[in-house]
Amino acid sequence: MRNMVYLSKRWLLVSVVAGLLSCPVAADIIEDVRIALGENNFAVGLSQLENYRAGHGTDPAYLEAASWVARAYLSENQLEQADRWAKQVETAAHQMLEHRELDAEPHLPIALGAALEVESQSLMLRGQSSQAAALLRHNLVIYGGTSIRARLQKNLNLITFEGQVAPPLATTKYLGIRPLPLNQLKGFPVLLFFWAHWCVDCKQEAPILRQLNAEFSGRGLKLEAPTQYYGYAAYGREATPEAEFSYIGHVWQQYYPGLEDIPVPVSKQNFDKYGASTTPTLVLIDRQGRVALYHPGFISYNLLRAAIEKAM
Repeated sequence: MRNMVYLSKRWLLVSVVAGLLSCPVAADIIEDVRIALGENNFAVGLSQLENYRAGHGTDPAYLEAASWVARAYLSENQLEQADRWAKQVETAAHQMLEHRELDAEPHLPIALGAALEVESQSLMLRGQSSQAAALLRHNLVIYGGTSIRARLQKNLNLITFEGQVAPPLATTKYLGIRPLPLNQLKGFPVLLFFWAHWCVDCKQEAPILRQLNAEFSGRGLKLEAPTQYYGYAAYGREATPEAEFSYIGHVWQQYYPGLEDIPVPVSKQNFDKYGASTTPTLVLIDRQGRVALYHPGFISYNLLRAAIEKAM
């Protein structure tokens, strides 16, 4: 009898442990849903998401994973579904924000920022650019002091930036030669390359920048490479600003050869103004000091060269 009780308790313990192991943790559910959606398998992704919610409830990790559903539907041009998921994420996020700060942990700001991005881009695809801009401006007022500011500004810039006077850059802290204020560079086309020391796509842009700089610097092109602190250095190890500044210099020297004469201002303020939540972000400014190209993400040599030639 004692053996039967022991075995029963042991079976119960094993069952509980197995159940816990089969229930995905926060990081896993986000990655699992992204993989399924990336393979265009919405049924699997939605099933994984529902299983996670059954075990964990509607927590910030669930909302971040759900925001990927909204983004996937948007990429498939299924705007009604994209809107529905984005608004569900936004509503749940607002409910959470009644009792906590947005940046208390990393998942909720990513989820809310993505939801607002999807809503604005859906409006744009419907031809409602003024409504999209109004949505983003409204939320910039609310969340301008949080981590999603740059993301909101990026989406607003995608709608309104080209043709506008380029905002000034903060240049107090910099690597390399001293950056000139943009208002002193009128008469020259200027290419801004927003990058991050951890960014793989930025490193892939390096030979393109080097080639274009060689081709166009003699014709007046000025290149600057703003970056910012992220709070860590190699292998994600936490770093003081001084240590990270040194690491930024090391990465620039190692992965961006031939660009040593390019000023590298270091300031989060620049990223917020230019909405550089995506790295790289390329901004081309014409001779009149107005934005001629705003491009979050990697851009090919041919496309960037054509834009520079036009700005010339």
